[in-house]
Amino acid sequence: MPRPSRKTKPTPEPTGGDDTGLHLTPPGLGLVLLEARAPWEAMAMAAVFPWLSRMPSGDGHAVLVFPGLGASDISTLALRRFLKQHGYQAHGWKQGLNLGPRDGVLDTCRERVHQLHQQHGGKISLIGWSLGGVYAREMAKEMPDLVRCVITLGTPFTGHPKATNAWRFYNLVSGQQSHDEDLLAEVRKPPPVPTTSIYSKTDGIVAWQCSINPTRHAHTENIEVHASHIGMGMNPLAMYAIADRLRQDPAHWKRFDVQGARRWFFKVAHQPEMVTQWY
Repeated sequence: MPRPSRKTKPTPEPTGGDDTGLHLTPPGLGLVLLEARAPWEAMAMAAVFPWLSRMPSGDGHAVLVFPGLGASDISTLALRRFLKQHGYQAHGWKQGLNLGPRDGVLDTCRERVHQLHQQHGGKISLIGWSLGGVYAREMAKEMPDLVRCVITLGTPFTGHPKATNAWRFYNLVSGQQSHDEDLLAEVRKPPPVPTTSIYSKTDGIVAWQCSINPTRHAHTENIEVHASHIGMGMNPLAMYAIADRLRQDPAHWKRFDVQGARRWFFKVAHQPEMVTQWY
């Protein structure tokens, strides 16, 4: 397999045509070892919290956060605390460990979305970390009238599950197979609401190309941050991007702007000329 090119030029849609991402491989050992930096990301979050706390507060709408594979609401506690401190009504998914979409899991997710929508009297935002982002996207596809926006963190919604280092664990704990092509084709489709993918090219679990939204949709975007997969939900850059996206008015939604100082910390892949070629 050729090495990813760093050139930026017009390229075909990453998820278009018949490309199923089978050419992609999971992150290598070097990136896996870099996952050990997650505690440093948590410490960085604590260090820059006074700066993050100066960001404008949100409008108070409800946010439902889905954990990643093998994780529970404990893993999203720091993120939900951050959201509450910025004025949002942040909630966990309340299903214990995320062991895949086993019997009853998605039904309970649907009930949770309906419950929070009724409880708070308005559309809610959905945030999903890793596999949790797949749940968030699917809930938004099924119930777009109840969902304000979707934000995913290191979520492998395109490409192929075997381009992650977690597919064997997923098969084991979920009791399902990760190579159902019909299901994968549905998962690749973006929700009909503003949808943001936050990803890292140094992700040690998910090949970053699996987290790229197609660029032809005006309501989708991709934001690159420097983060590990395990630490993305505690990474200060990811937190900043999340808070910025949640403040967007869905009726006048605009893609993340990397002008000014932001260009030193973030990269985006919204337009065809900015999509990095990897094949």
